[in-house]
Amino acid sequence: MASRSGSAHVLALAGTVVLWASAFPAIRVGIDGLGVAALSFLRIAIAAVALTLVAPLAKVRPPRRRDLPMIALCGATGVTAYQVLLNWGEVRVEAGTASLLIATAPVFSVLLGSLLLEERPTRTVIAGSGVALAGAAMVGLAEGAGGFTVSALIVLAAAVVQGTYHFATKPLLRRYTGLEVATYAMVAGTVLALPLVPAAWPATFRAPAGALASAVYLGLLPSALGFVIWAHAVARLPLAASTAALYLVPPVALIVSFVWLGEVPHPIALMGGAVSAAGVILIHRRRAAPDPGDAPDGDAPDSGDASDGHVPEAVGTHWEPPPRFERSD
Repeated sequence: MASRSGSAHVLALAGTVVLWASAFPAIRVGIDGLGVAALSFLRIAIAAVALTLVAPLAKVRPPRRRDLPMIALCGATGVTAYQVLLNWGEVRVEAGTASLLIATAPVFSVLLGSLLLEERPTRTVIAGSGVALAGAAMVGLAEGAGGFTVSALIVLAAAVVQGTYHFATKPLLRRYTGLEVATYAMVAGTVLALPLVPAAWPATFRAPAGALASAVYLGLLPSALGFVIWAHAVARLPLAASTAALYLVPPVALIVSFVWLGEVPHPIALMGGAVSAAGVILIHRRRAAPDPGDAPDGDAPDSGDASDGHVPEAVGTHWEPPPRFERSD
């Protein structure tokens, strides 16, 4: 029975990875028919409604009033700004390439922790951050012969705001579960996305069925169901398993993008993605094996909280510096 239960949790974790990875090509499908504003608003609103309906079953508690400003920050960065920037960037950037750039989000969470919380970065964290950013530069350069394209920079900005979201969730995750924080942020993000409605409304009525189906898919599956099954899986699996699973999102996104859209990534982008992944892994490893110059601080590595079900999305992922990556897709 225990073995069967463990297999179910592993399947849930694998399902989350596939859902979050599939979000990148689904965005490319939706953008063509809906545009940035409509796809962003529809995905956020659908996910917020779905999570709100699930909330009573999941025993999601109402937030405290004093936490509303931080929840608003999470909604503004990890939901509204992230969706708009990622969708905007994917107008020109291929889905697989976008997933490689978004994978650098943990680096920016670490840097914010160092700057704002005065958490002294160790030599391992500094080295890992440098490696990850160098990889991101390689991915971005692969998009344009003359250097970083504007669209690649926009996707990288989406990684920055997702890293900010992970950083901002840190105090909230001391009081709430990961699913609760995700629900609060999604609802706040929907409210903050209301200025998109004037542009989204007419675009929605003109959109082809395929684009609308993509928006519904993104809202219900990667954004809503992905958070729910992630929370279920990571609450019952070892932290190492959930962290390792998040590293699989970019390669799975590349595979799904190839099968779904026929996208073939540039070899330099693949090399850059591997370099970025190595940097993020190096950052996470510092808890397990601190180098002689690392001051022990007793924190566990982060990639989504295994105890409370916090997601990265994606990747979604509670984030302590160094963070454990979650998907926000």
